[in-house]
Amino acid sequence: MNQLLNPQDGSLLVRIPAGEYCIGSENGTPPERPPHRVALGSFYMAQHPVTNAQYRRFILDTGHRAPYLDDARVERENWDQERNAPRTGREDHPVVLVSWHDAQAYCAWAGGRLPTEAEWESAARGGLADKPYPWGDGITRDLANYDNRAGTTPVGSYPPNNYGLYDMAGNVWEWVADRYAPQYYAVSPTEDPQGPATGTVRVLRGGAWLLFPEFCRVSYRFRNSPDFRFNLIGFRLARSA
Repeated sequence: MNQLLNPQDGSLLVRIPAGEYCIGSENGTPPERPPHRVALGSFYMAQHPVTNAQYRRFILDTGHRAPYLDDARVERENWDQERNAPRTGREDHPVVLVSWHDAQAYCAWAGGRLPTEAEWESAARGGLADKPYPWGDGITRDLANYDNRAGTTPVGSYPPNNYGLYDMAGNVWEWVADRYAPQYYAVSPTEDPQGPATGTVRVLRGGAWLLFPEFCRVSYRFRNSPDFRFNLIGFRLARSA
């Protein structure tokens, strides 16, 4: 079965095949080095980041905090606090202003988990080796939402990669399960790496709507505190096969 509908939140999950994948880049920043091969079992990855509409179902079911900040400096264009619902027309935009802990709680409710960093990058590459972006060598505004001040776009607005996954570059940073260490790739296990055993920050992947193309490369590694919330950060659901 190459696709699976998750009944809890309506996510369409794509099966990523088991195999050996090359992650990292010799041409990237130091934390992306060295490029190395990892063996992964098959797993499922959601076609797109979790949307505002999906996150509202989670809130209504669990009473979890809504995705906004009590800070006038942060735009509240996605979420109507009075209705505790997405603003009209923003239902299919990726949810933002979610911490790593919020993402973990959602994934547990949805019957899945966050992808590992190795799973995320392997899925983002879409079966292409040694390419900087999900579709190949280049990125344009016809392929992804990046380097603009207009905010998020509805999920699925741009072409998918070869696995049928949308928004693996741009739109929102995506939390993954792993702790972050800049030198982790030098000591990473070759089979199903789970990230460092200790550490205080978590990995973010994929770039975001405000950022330049280099941040949207499939091998680029970013990080932040698991308590951090910002309007550039979302996540997507994964599930073991």
